[in-house]
Amino acid sequence: MTAKDQALAAYNLNSSQLDIEKIHDGLINSTWCVRNSSHSYILQKVNHQVFKNPERIASNISLIAAYLLEHHPEYLFVAPLKTKSNEEMVKINGNEYFRLIPFVEGSFSINTVEKPEQAFEAASKFGEFTRILSDFPVEKLEATIPDFHNLSLRYRQFKEALKTENKARLKQSSELIQFMEDHKNVVDIYENILENPSFKLRVTHHDTKISNVLFNEENKGLCVIDLDTVMPGYFISDVGDMMRTYLSPVNEEESDFSKIDIREEYFKSIWDGYISQMKDELNEEEKSHFIYAGKFMIYMQAIRFLADYLNNDIYYGSKYEGQNFVRAGNQMTLFKKLIEKENILKSMIL
Repeated sequence: MTAKDQALAAYNLNSSQLDIEKIHDGLINSTWCVRNSSHSYILQKVNHQVFKNPERIASNISLIAAYLLEHHPEYLFVAPLKTKSNEEMVKINGNEYFRLIPFVEGSFSINTVEKPEQAFEAASKFGEFTRILSDFPVEKLEATIPDFHNLSLRYRQFKEALKTENKARLKQSSELIQFMEDHKNVVDIYENILENPSFKLRVTHHDTKISNVLFNEENKGLCVIDLDTVMPGYFISDVGDMMRTYLSPVNEEESDFSKIDIREEYFKSIWDGYISQMKDELNEEEKSHFIYAGKFMIYMQAIRFLADYLNNDIYYGSKYEGQNFVRAGNQMTLFKKLIEKENILKSMIL
């Protein structure tokens, strides 16, 4: 039996009696759609190279599921099923972790934000998730990826990468490097936030791309999914990731930077959707950093791409020569565009 077959057997499912289809959208975990005559499921193999302690994911989701069942039983929370031995995950061959998730009938996900209404629905769902868990004891959650959005650490890693022996890449990147150093105030603001009691640690998703929201047949948001990165965090992580991935009509892989733009109506939709759920949860100082959230996430991703390029592509890898250099330049351009439109965006949310 393959590891996948053994995992399915742990849920009393016989792979020979199932229709199993590989899903290729995920970037980190391996995912399959599994169907029998009566039910559909999502089988996932957790990437333990990224998530060094998969048990932490299982523990966090279990704690949140129990809390929601008690306090918000009406909320659609798509938690993994228990195995026949009542385990949260299946561990095969010592280091392969699998879980089985019920498929929500009538639901679908999308990979690219194409309408402001989609941005609104997604922002609303991520805001709702944090809001209904506002009284959850966030200190009980473990970090599934330690320092995931620690901008201070990312900046130090960027500075360390400047010591590279690859002088050609260092020279090629000189303009990008100078730009990142000139805007270190983004790091300074982040470090001030860490010391500011006005900024509350909350249950935060940390990966708010549009594909992590389920929609129904009426194109309304149902719930958030892919809960591996749910852990304590600040609202700037979720809002920033939405701004980074929803605002521009093209993603971080686009090499024609003239196509990069900040779509004002999408920004307004993110604000309206998130604030529709979080207006009473965020205080005024937090709200005043809403646009900063976008700077925070875009800047952090830019220096991560640039550092990886200087380090010879050891983290993200590279499908073609200079891919991480292109990605860094793409994110720098997006950052510039956000700064250019900052006053216009402020006027839309005052």
